Amino acid sequence: MSIPRVIYLALAIFGLILPWYYNFQYMTETSGTFDIADFMAAAASTPAGQSLGWDLAIACIAGLIWMFLESRKLGLRFFWIYPVLTFSIAYAFAFPLFLFVRQGILEAQQDREPNV
Repeated sequence: MSIPRVIYLALAIFGLILPWYYNFQYMTETSGTFDIADFMAAAASTPAGQSLGWDLAIACIAGLIWMFLESRKLGLRFFWIYPVLTFSIAYAFAFPLFLFVRQGILEAQQDREPNV
């Protein structure tokens, strides 16, 4: 496996573990429940939280558009899984996972090209 793929996979794993570590902490503080409205209100309760929220939202929208277009360009099937993973797990997981898969496709295409 190439170094970029290893890095993308490591980032995907961290993007899965770290956000959910804090999500579980939040659920512990709120009697074991996960009310999305309360969670969003808590995240937006300070200007710093709002800044991070808008930063993530804009990056997420741009990233999902790019992932869609890149998926079509590369003929990547099952694009729909990345928005599902973004909104059900974390964008920090879905985006590096997409990059991991994309890098694999690019490397496979490169291996098929004749060396000149």
